[in-house]
Amino acid sequence: MANSRYDNNKTQKLNDGRTVFRSRVYPNIPKSDNDIYIVTQTDDRLDTLANEFYKDSSLWWIIATANNIHDATFALPDGTQLRIPQQYNKIVNDFRKL
Repeated sequence: MANSRYDNNKTQKLNDGRTVFRSRVYPNIPKSDNDIYIVTQTDDRLDTLANEFYKDSSLWWIIATANNIHDATFALPDGTQLRIPQQYNKIVNDFRKL
């Protein structure tokens, strides 16, 4: 997971001894003329779409953030229109600077 959103993420030790990642949310992914728009089909998932467009399934969070998807599921209803940002390397690098 070289491009994981957890890279360089701060951790926190809980009272019960567990160590957890602290939450970080990418603030916004601006629209670009280079973005691709798709309509989902049966069995489309955020991680498989990230693998298809970015060759890295761990970048699913870019598609989720760009489309204001905040629930815990990877599955998507058929016919959902999604924006697929194409400048994912810039997005990952900017996220690491936060």
